[in-house]
Amino acid sequence: MELKQIVISTAYITLGQVLKEVGIIDTGGMAKWYLAEHTVYVNGEDENRRGKKLVAGDVLTTADGTEYEIVAN
Repeated sequence: MELKQIVISTAYITLGQVLKEVGIIDTGGMAKWYLAEHTVYVNGEDENRRGKKLVAGDVLTTADGTEYEIVAN
């Protein structure tokens, strides 16, 4: 499967922001619900904190198996 890239221009992006950025959720407030109902992995480990800071090099795997890599601008 292709590894999609999310380019950031800051030091980090939160998990909730990534879910909104890629269109999985519509608002930041939905992140808590989504993470409670779906399994999301960050670097291969189950993650359910919407405020988890993701930095360049981190890989996020969503519930449908799509993988996203965080890349610095």
